[in-house]
Amino acid sequence: MPAVPSAAWGSARTLLSPTTARGVAVEAAWITAHLAMYPLGLVEEQLRLQQERHSIEGLPPAQRGLLVGDVEAAGTPIVLVHGIFDNRSIFTLLRRGLHRRGFGSTYALNYSALTDDIRAVAGRLGTLIDQVCEETGHERVHVIGHSLGGLIGRYLVQRLGGDERVHTLVTLGSPHSGTLPARIVPLETARQMRIDSDIIAELAEPAPGCRTRFVAFWSDIDQLVIPRSHARVEHPDLRARNVLVQGVGHLSLPVDGRVVREIAATLALLDEPEHPQPPSP
Repeated sequence: MPAVPSAAWGSARTLLSPTTARGVAVEAAWITAHLAMYPLGLVEEQLRLQQERHSIEGLPPAQRGLLVGDVEAAGTPIVLVHGIFDNRSIFTLLRRGLHRRGFGSTYALNYSALTDDIRAVAGRLGTLIDQVCEETGHERVHVIGHSLGGLIGRYLVQRLGGDERVHTLVTLGSPHSGTLPARIVPLETARQMRIDSDIIAELAEPAPGCRTRFVAFWSDIDQLVIPRSHARVEHPDLRARNVLVQGVGHLSLPVDGRVVREIAATLALLDEPEHPQPPSP
């Protein structure tokens, strides 16, 4: 009987582990819940000035602590960008979690994967960020992108000068080095996520002096980013931190408690700590 390679045994153990089983169950439950919320996210969000509260009276402890610790961090606007077959409703629970932790200003960009491409949406994202900065009086924002949304944010930062406005780019399951499943989706946006696409090649080009801080969350059971390590940011010119979250499916990344806590902890510090800690289980 031929020997089974150790890599194969490792993959089998991952697939059969209790952590993976829980992750699959959570993914299935979240997909069901998200389908119910999806129609609500089709309505384009109106940009409006969100009033920031700098009084700590009556605030929950998490919000009070963030405001006391760093008013600027608490007030920095957050712009959310969804993935290829989604809309802003994917961020419903993440927005709620961030608000409970003291972040009051969140905005979302909707786009259509049927008619748009990465370059065009990145340009629209830049316009929205300029509007948010003008409305709020802040010079910079944070961007959180799920799946394709992370590539859109990264293209803005690296190729369109968006690093002047984007302090931190957080990506959740974004195929920074491309993904194999993109080959079976007959859309331009999917073609741009292929491993050998011109977009992926552009993002691999030098980016000297890029000011944006990157945090890339990736999962060991992501079913849409393959190879899964391609959700990491690997670029010599970028200030990037890659965070492995085990047992979390692709669509569950924006709702996983560990991910929400780590995002909040990261955005609460406008300066990166010298020795960042991994997310707690």
